[in-house]
Amino acid sequence: MEAALLGLCNWSTLGVCAALKLPQISAVLAARSARGLSLPSLLLELAGFLVFLRYQCYYGYPPLTYLEYPILIAQDVILLLCIFHFNGNVKQATPYIAVLVSSWFVLALQKWIIDLAMQES
Repeated sequence: MEAALLGLCNWSTLGVCAALKLPQISAVLAARSARGLSLPSLLLELAGFLVFLRYQCYYGYPPLTYLEYPILIAQDVILLLCIFHFNGNVKQATPYIAVLVSSWFVLALQKWIIDLAMQES
């Protein structure tokens, strides 16, 4: 009984995370405008998700504890591309994507880097 309830909670969390940003993405696509989206806040959210996901992977936590984060990261990347597309230059997204991808590898170079990234100030 408890295992079934836990499984239901895990899968419902994944479902909610998969649908979390879909209304925002569809509204941006329907309006054909990125007005109202904040690039700095989107980048901050994306960085937070990325650091947390890398931390979980680095320390070998079970995938069910962080499986929703790749979904959220993918949705944020779609919103990032929408911002640049509707502002007229998708090529400007390249440095941001490059920094996010390279940070995935930099975070795991040394244990102290990932620990510092997760430390509260």
